[in-house]
Amino acid sequence: MRFSPAAIALSLGLAMVSSAGLSKPELPPISAQAQALAARAAAAQAAGDSALAIDLYETALAVDPAFQQAFVSLADIARAQGLDGKAVRLYREALERDPNDVAALAGEGEALADRGALERAREDLARLRLLCRTDCSDADRLAQAIDQAAAEPVRSAEAVTPATTVEEAERRAEEQP
Repeated sequence: MRFSPAAIALSLGLAMVSSAGLSKPELPPISAQAQALAARAAAAQAAGDSALAIDLYETALAVDPAFQQAFVSLADIARAQGLDGKAVRLYREALERDPNDVAALAGEGEALADRGALERAREDLARLRLLCRTDCSDADRLAQAIDQAAAEPVRSAEAVTPATTVEEAERRAEEQP
């Protein structure tokens, strides 16, 4: 009986804390300066100057680190340059800020499919279809990328020829003292 008020207060406190995790966190507003830099970066990217676009997007992130769309744009540029590993990392940064970002999820899935990680790409596709309950062109594009990647032969296995055979390696190991 002595501990009843404390137990009630503790249970109310825990109920308040646990219910806060049920709502979607609201993203902070993006600064006007970061948005202006992103607009200049998009114009530079459209003009074909990806180096300037990268610099401007990175500056926008320095101004406002919560600018999640800048991560997506940087990842898109990295994919266009064939840097799929860097693109996956940047898409994941964007998804950490907003797990329901359809563009980041689709981009990550395409980059994973390009790298040959088809199972992870299929997981992204399933998640994307849950988010896009209606017609979703991003999900269709990702499904097509997965199908294309699955149809292609594994390039790394074809490109690498072993320098020595197993027998040669065993013989060399026996010759060394």
